[in-house]
Amino acid sequence: MSFAFARPQPGRFYILAAILVAGLQTLILGYVIQSRASILANGTEVLLKTAPVDPRDFLRGDYVVLNYDISSVPVSTITGGIPAQAGEQTLWVRLRRQQDGFWGIVESSFGPLPAAADTVVLRSLPFYSYGPDSGDTIRVEYGIERYYVPEGEGKPLEEARNEGDVSIAASVSSSGAAQIRSLVVDGKPAYEEPLY
Repeated sequence: MSFAFARPQPGRFYILAAILVAGLQTLILGYVIQSRASILANGTEVLLKTAPVDPRDFLRGDYVVLNYDISSVPVSTITGGIPAQAGEQTLWVRLRRQQDGFWGIVESSFGPLPAAADTVVLRSLPFYSYGPDSGDTIRVEYGIERYYVPEGEGKPLEEARNEGDVSIAASVSSSGAAQIRSLVVDGKPAYEEPLY
């Protein structure tokens, strides 16, 4: 009894492998785009005031570096205490709309904060915490510190930012991730982010 096994042709294997790799890359790219679009479409919108940044660091290529008042978290707002050991941490920061329309810090924690009415919880990027020796404030980033602008349009934004006229509208997901929805100059949207 003789079995004849069909031997695959070498060229077909490479074509099949290339199609499989291209499909996998497309799925990964689609997931990244959809996760960002989901935050923009379904997240809670908050208005954040920007703070001055050293002008030497403001424009790097075609993006603007932004700093926020909420990036310096007062230690007095932390509930549950500061971890005793220094090391990499994540901070959850609860924001509430203030009388001026901007959102400000009302509470923060090194553990997840539960949802509460009329508030939004932002999750910081991982950062190095010095433990109890952190001082009066803890400096954090939220992943919204860069905004890409068309080439050559950074200088007017730098001037407006230095005068305190630039803010951003951000969308925040239920998990605390944020995406910039629009860059606001003098109270008017200057740049809007498309969903896709």
